[in-house]
Amino acid sequence: MSGERRANSISRVTSLVDPHFWRDRAVLVTGHTGFKGAWLALWLQSMGARVTGLADAVPTRPSLYELAGVAEGLRADVRADVRDHVAVLDAFAEHAPEVVIHMAAQSLVRRSFADPRGTYATNVMGTVNVLEAVRATASVRVVVNVTSDKCYDNSAFRSPRPFVEDDPKGGHDPYSSSKGCAELVADAYLRSFLSGAPGSRPGPRLASARAGNVIGGGDWGEDRLIPDIMRGAVEAMPIPIRNPEAVRPWQHVLNPLSGYLRLAQMLHASVEHQGGWNFGPALDDARPVRWIADRMSELWPGELRWELDSDPPTPHPHEAHFLALDSTKARERLGWAPTWELERTIAAIVQWYRVLGGGGDVRAETLAQIEAFARAGA
Repeated sequence: MSGERRANSISRVTSLVDPHFWRDRAVLVTGHTGFKGAWLALWLQSMGARVTGLADAVPTRPSLYELAGVAEGLRADVRADVRDHVAVLDAFAEHAPEVVIHMAAQSLVRRSFADPRGTYATNVMGTVNVLEAVRATASVRVVVNVTSDKCYDNSAFRSPRPFVEDDPKGGHDPYSSSKGCAELVADAYLRSFLSGAPGSRPGPRLASARAGNVIGGGDWGEDRLIPDIMRGAVEAMPIPIRNPEAVRPWQHVLNPLSGYLRLAQMLHASVEHQGGWNFGPALDDARPVRWIADRMSELWPGELRWELDSDPPTPHPHEAHFLALDSTKARERLGWAPTWELERTIAAIVQWYRVLGGGGDVRAETLAQIEAFARAGA
């Protein structure tokens, strides 16, 4: 089914994400070649948006971006590093976006220990460069700055409750700290330069979106649970798992993406939606790593087994045992709630990789899952 026909099909059934809002709207997505970015770019294309992508490279081989032919539907595919201030400015000036969704990041905790300087340069100064480009580009109306649930200060002395938006920002490791810093940068730009500044004229509106542990088909990121499980399944090898009792807020990638799109729509309509927003799953879907591995083992058609990673090649980085988000604000003020619960999520992931393993049409399967998600959320 063509992108136009899919857009028309979705537009008849969805209300949370409004295809009429996105149709023919100029959107710039940073990090569009990554796992989340590729899903978002495809969704926007299916609704008829004019999508410009900005990224320095395709981060993994294989990748959802290449397998699903994301580049085919882009208005422009810009190769630029968010750390390059001039390149970012030039991309904004040339393509004049109205909506900006900033997702480009160094997103791996373990890599942040190996390359803290690069992590801070990408996640902090990259955010500064994007916001500077926003300030310099008259066409920009809305900015959604995507960070992480790890932006919150998860102190060992904090009571184990879900984070709310005004909890302190920080982090034990360079990655988490860099995301906390990115939140502080966004807040400073909002208060000092954009529509949140005292006495400021109407200008770009800015909000931050926080989610974590998103899972779905097409993820080949290093040191991540679902890619590790799927590699083990394909190779018929035991899957090493380092922390099976760690509780994480698992959710399908389309759940937070629907929140980002909903937030952009609402922010376009009202300056009152500026600031920080959590997009997490229902608390019942915050499950141990062990539960995810066991459930995927049950659904996978062949043998799939896991074992405790008792002798890793490098020391494990610090990990919080409990990490969850309170999304009450998004539910009450945006009307957002996660559409797919964890059982449906796991089934969708297994189906996606079965299509891939069977040599099927990955782009068609990805778009079909987007359409099914939209129908479920109508």
